[in-house]
Amino acid sequence: MKRTARILVYCLLTLTLIAPCALSQGLAETTPRSVGLSQERLDEITALMQKHVDDERIAGAVAAVARRGKVAYLESVGKRDIENNVDMSADTIFRIASMTKPITSVAALVLYDDGLIKLNDPVSKYIPEFDRPDVLVSGQIRKTIPAKRKITIKHLLTHTSGLTYHWDTQVGPLYKEAGVTHGLIQDDSVLAEKMKKLAGIPLLHQPGEKWTYGLGVDVLGRVVEVASGKTLEEFFQERIFEPLSMKDTHFFIPDDKMPRLAAAYAPKPKGGLRRLGSEPIEEGSLIYSADHPYVGRRSYFSGGGGLCSTVGDYMRFSQMLLNLGELDGKRVLKRRTVRLMTRDHVGELSENQGFGLGVSVARNAKESGGLDCVGSYGWGGFWYTTFFVDPKKQMIGVCMAQLHPEGGATLNNRFKGLVYKALRN
Repeated sequence: MKRTARILVYCLLTLTLIAPCALSQGLAETTPRSVGLSQERLDEITALMQKHVDDERIAGAVAAVARRGKVAYLESVGKRDIENNVDMSADTIFRIASMTKPITSVAALVLYDDGLIKLNDPVSKYIPEFDRPDVLVSGQIRKTIPAKRKITIKHLLTHTSGLTYHWDTQVGPLYKEAGVTHGLIQDDSVLAEKMKKLAGIPLLHQPGEKWTYGLGVDVLGRVVEVASGKTLEEFFQERIFEPLSMKDTHFFIPDDKMPRLAAAYAPKPKGGLRRLGSEPIEEGSLIYSADHPYVGRRSYFSGGGGLCSTVGDYMRFSQMLLNLGELDGKRVLKRRTVRLMTRDHVGELSENQGFGLGVSVARNAKESGGLDCVGSYGWGGFWYTTFFVDPKKQMIGVCMAQLHPEGGATLNNRFKGLVYKALRN
């Protein structure tokens, strides 16, 4: 059981360092007991990660927990590259896929704070091709009716636009035909081009009438580009990554950081792991590959799934949200905007969870597996990453591995519960 993160945690206490480390001085180290957590219970997270490695369910993982603004737990286990015998470490870079969505949502809300967009703005104000969308008639792939209302920015943020993903049996084949991507495979085009194509594909349902997870946040990324006059990559860098010292979060990984990228794996049918390479993998209409962060023209910035990051960087992003929009004296969002973002906006449109503006929201203990975490929020990613923020308990947690499909892995589903089990006061 390795404790590779201790050097990094030491960096957190050294405020005079010239170059900030992965979590930087804004998140100091503390003992679990000093923030009301049990060391023994937190060690159960490490034991679970190690068990997954020993059973060849994952290659390795990194997990961190902070409470009251201080890191109480940061551990890495296993390998980031089995074939080359490279240990997992706290500075490992992971493909975070849909954990890109909260960052894109924050970017849109930065523009909302700036007065450049409104939540009720029609998307067609920024992407004219979305002016008059059609909606599929249930059960008929080619039969459509006009949408009753325009898609708004809020619809994109809450996944109520009617846009879906490639795995949908009705719309997925149409996305595939049109060459619409999702951030999980090389795409040498640009966001503007693909969003125009997406606008010509019928919606799965009427805007505002149902919660359906989908490509809306990719569209939102294009709205950010149009409203700001910058590429999504440029806007992220200037308004989020630089202020938060998220130095290892990228759409496309710089060459000098490539050795730190974790290899991605898939479970073998009879046990063990198979390394994923550059070959595209098809699951119905969904096509993905593990090489998307470092091949091609590096021109397609998917706001729904394109980023890579570290546990340290995402802890800083999460702490900013917990602090109501500020970290280390740098304000990213207004306090009231974070409160708006992190409350439920979908109500009965979603049966299994609440959803805010870019994050899921725990509405009751039943939806949260019995955990006392009402009001907490977070999300996960295709490549087996997850995070949560709990404002009431002043706690954040991030856990990252690189696996798809998850097979028999249970780490992500159990991570949050183990953190709450460690609470003492």
